Amino acid sequence: MNAHLQPTGSAYFISPETAAAESHTLSVLVDNEPGVLARVIGLFSGRGYNIESLTVSETEHQAHLSRITVVTRGTPQVLEQIKAQLERIVPVHRVVDLTVRARELGQERPIEREVALLKVTGSGEMRAETLRLADAFHAKVVDATIEHFILEITGKSSKIDQFIAIIKPLGLIEVCRTGIAAMNRGSQGM
Repeated sequence: MNAHLQPTGSAYFISPETAAAESHTLSVLVDNEPGVLARVIGLFSGRGYNIESLTVSETEHQAHLSRITVVTRGTPQVLEQIKAQLERIVPVHRVVDLTVRARELGQERPIEREVALLKVTGSGEMRAETLRLADAFHAKVVDATIEHFILEITGKSSKIDQFIAIIKPLGLIEVCRTGIAAMNRGSQGM
């Protein structure tokens, strides 16, 4: 067989994927009804796609619509496949790759924010240092006793990761994170 002629229609002759995997934020507008989230998540798990962050909330109460924000990782081809498969799920109204849309608008990424609650124990100088760091990171004290604080911090995931790393040796005992909420800049909606 001539080395320059490769048979078509066989998976053995598909060229290897050369594009690098990257993290993308997808926004999915769905009907707010039982089982929709399970179908969306089932699409990811059934095909071996990982979810790095997931947030869901009803955003249009009158229309009973919810917005699912998913951060996932893949090659451009895999991300297009995920988007196409999400669009085929019946109660899905719209799927937007916010990362691609941001680039089309000349921006690096969409606006992404996360909220975290951190429970920190401590007394004396450790307690004072915790409060100084909370102030420096614009974290709010939402609950306090003589034994502990619960701090709330909002920002990019990298900021929250950094705050957690700094607070950890001061008595961090529990963390709860919301996952990423995201939207693109500009006057247009999703």
